[in-house]
Amino acid sequence: MVRIAVMGASGRMGQMLVRLVDDSDLATLSAVVERAGHDWVGRDLGVATGGSARGLIVTDDLGEALEQSDVVIDFTAPAVSVALAHKAAAAGVAHVIGTTGFSAEDLSAIAQAGKTGRIVRAGNMSLGVNLLVKLTRQVAEALGTDYDIEIVEAHHRHKVDAPSGTALMLGEAAADGRSVALGDVADRARDGITGARAVGDIGFHAIRGGDYIGEHDVIFAGEGERIVLRHVASDRALFARGAIRAAIWAEGQGPGEYSMLDVLGL
Repeated sequence: MVRIAVMGASGRMGQMLVRLVDDSDLATLSAVVERAGHDWVGRDLGVATGGSARGLIVTDDLGEALEQSDVVIDFTAPAVSVALAHKAAAAGVAHVIGTTGFSAEDLSAIAQAGKTGRIVRAGNMSLGVNLLVKLTRQVAEALGTDYDIEIVEAHHRHKVDAPSGTALMLGEAAADGRSVALGDVADRARDGITGARAVGDIGFHAIRGGDYIGEHDVIFAGEGERIVLRHVASDRALFARGAIRAAIWAEGQGPGEYSMLDVLGL
């Protein structure tokens, strides 16, 4: 049984991860962590979630949590994830990162931690999205710049970063298919008199509202036809299931920074 620690246990994803790890035949919940000062810290997890005591106390002591675990799953915030990447690597604990909104500096720091630690990082943990990433790369390579690429994503009103991590994954895949750097062709903001669309640009559009879990369209718009690749998430549990699958896989790997494509053998 792989011993899994869950970061941010009080959040929506944290609580989902706790439930699904409990249901797993291959993993066990070894620790649950919250930030210092959170009102769950020091309380029994079962009581904190409105049930009966289960003998697992919510902690803010990350070192203790890592000592008790093989893998830590982290859907928190960029600063937290970057710091945790180095602490987990030093402790010999695999780190599954579902956090999004990283800067280039953040990603560089995580890559550095991956030289000695085991990290699985993905903007989206679902099987379907990662298949979509693979397809996006293949279609972009096949069609070239004769087709304009636009990526449209929709999430709930509480999401704090845009474009979504998944949209950026898709943009990276499209740029990779065209053998260009996404930073050189990304078009994230159009307003006013923008002029004609530049050939080869990859456009991004973010919708925020209501209770969207996550929808992503990759549009290849050519003369006389459009090809649309689409993924719609209808249950947040699919991200948690993917993260747990990544955690179980990561326990058997050597040092490195991996993606869900590695986990899924794609």
